[in-house]
Amino acid sequence: MEAAGNHADRKNPSISFGRGISVSASAAFSAAAMPFFEGMMEGSSYIRTHLQQIAAASVSTASCGASNSGADDAECRDEAAALGLKMVAVAAILVAGATGVAIPLVGRRCRGRGGASSSSSSSPSAGGAFVLVKAFAAGVILATGFVHMLHDADEALTDPCLPAAPWRRFPFPGFVAMLAALGTLVFDFVGTHMYESKQHSADAGNASANASGHDVTVALLEDGALVGSVASGIGRDGSLMGSVGSGIGGGHKDPMHIVGMRAHAAAHRHSYAHGIGPCDDGHNGHDEEPSQARHVVVSQILELGIVSHSVIIGLSLGVSQNPCTIKPLVAALSFHQFFEGFALGGCISEAQFKSFSALLMAFFFAITTPTGITVGAGIASFYNPNSPRALVVEGILDSISAGILIYMALVDLIAADFLSKRMSCNLRLQVGSYIALFLGAMAMSSLAIWA
Repeated sequence: MEAAGNHADRKNPSISFGRGISVSASAAFSAAAMPFFEGMMEGSSYIRTHLQQIAAASVSTASCGASNSGADDAECRDEAAALGLKMVAVAAILVAGATGVAIPLVGRRCRGRGGASSSSSSSPSAGGAFVLVKAFAAGVILATGFVHMLHDADEALTDPCLPAAPWRRFPFPGFVAMLAALGTLVFDFVGTHMYESKQHSADAGNASANASGHDVTVALLEDGALVGSVASGIGRDGSLMGSVGSGIGGGHKDPMHIVGMRAHAAAHRHSYAHGIGPCDDGHNGHDEEPSQARHVVVSQILELGIVSHSVIIGLSLGVSQNPCTIKPLVAALSFHQFFEGFALGGCISEAQFKSFSALLMAFFFAITTPTGITVGAGIASFYNPNSPRALVVEGILDSISAGILIYMALVDLIAADFLSKRMSCNLRLQVGSYIALFLGAMAMSSLAIWA
């Protein structure tokens, strides 16, 4: 057999040459690839170890406070005095938040009673005072996102206690805020669409139920006489029924007069398309009012962004054992919650919730920060706000809240009102709204000096 193989190789020398080349190439490739794969394994092991070290450093609960701050805390540390101040803070912030959120709600209810004789389709935001309230609230929300939350998030996520990679090598606060704003956009669109679909379905059901009880059949003859059969119980359009009744009673009234009245109303609604100015139709842009479904979604998203930040500031105050730090925070956070409550109450009243739902949302906002203070006081003995884990959680939550509130202020509060036809048709309202907007932003920003 060996002789036969040698004989075959001698008959075809290219076979033995090819076999030699393939064997040598395989050996060379293996020799060259082994160091590469070994390096890959070592690199992946190093990356895995490095990531584990970063994760361990980021979620550590060990204290990492600066020595100066630790000396200051030791000088002014008094647990008994701090506990008394926390109880005062709970009461003061609860009253301030409840008062702020209640003012727009009570104002809406009083205005609703006073304007009971007006059209039921008018929006609560039709009054100039309510527009000014919304503008002030928009400034408060915008300053809360930019000046308070985004700054606090940047301060937490760039703290020297956290490892430099990745926290100080990438702008995580802005990145997380951007993702939160984009997520809010998606949630805003989907939520509004779902609420509007539900509302349209309910309106269609009510319309079909009403139409079944009011059947009107009208025939127009060639000579213009009105012959009709009108079922009993008609009564939603008084002017139309008066014309129909007179036609049936024998008075020869041209039915085209009725059709002309409807056509005139339709033409009046669409007069802007035929060259009439946007402020000449007598409506001042009220036909452009956003739907109630959108107001509902805006108020709920806004409360979500405010509440997440309120929990953080409540915990921060609650875990502190330093009366020198708590004293200025009591007054600053009281004003902080008052302004935020005022802004949220304006959006809740515009959404026209039922009384119980509005009360529930206002109550939930009012108790959030006091609850955070109470929980913080309870866990102050073992919770360390200067640990890397606490800093990461605080920074991410503040970044999310900043993105939500910045989006809500710019898109759903400022742009929705300041770019509307109602605002452009009223110079006095424009000036007052801009003043209220800047006042709200400046008032909330000034609180950053203390909190």
